[in-house]
Amino acid sequence: MATLTVWQFDTFDGAGRAALALDRTSRADTIAIQDAALIHWANADRKPRTRHLACGLTSAPLDDGFWGLLFGLVFYVPLLGAAMGAATGARSSGLADVGIDDHFMNRVRDRVTPGTSALFLLTPAPVADAVRDVLGDDSCPEPISTDLDAAQETALRTVFMD
Repeated sequence: MATLTVWQFDTFDGAGRAALALDRTSRADTIAIQDAALIHWANADRKPRTRHLACGLTSAPLDDGFWGLLFGLVFYVPLLGAAMGAATGARSSGLADVGIDDHFMNRVRDRVTPGTSALFLLTPAPVADAVRDVLGDDSCPEPISTDLDAAQETALRTVFMD
């Protein structure tokens, strides 16, 4: 079983600072991180900037295609729908079969907005308490998470493993 957790920060650089802290911790084998990505969204930008993080991982990461698809469905498909009219605003249920449903994506979209940043972690189990210990209680609100069962994780890795 794996858990995809999103930690949203109210600052543009909050997720970057958190990633550095977690990298140090994961290298010390305190928190197992299978894969990670970062989003930061400047106030003046129309869309967020994304980066796949490869440091401090405890297993082979998913390829960039997974993160591109996830971020595309969460942030870019709605922009495309708005540009072309609501009729083409496709639903994001393409990842629902692997445990990442519309509810999860909508919650991420609602919280990650201009001026904020977010850290996305794929871990072998829920690690919210351990991550919060590293980040400090006041660093960010409650995380957004979804659990992937063994079959969903296997399907995800089959398609998106480097």
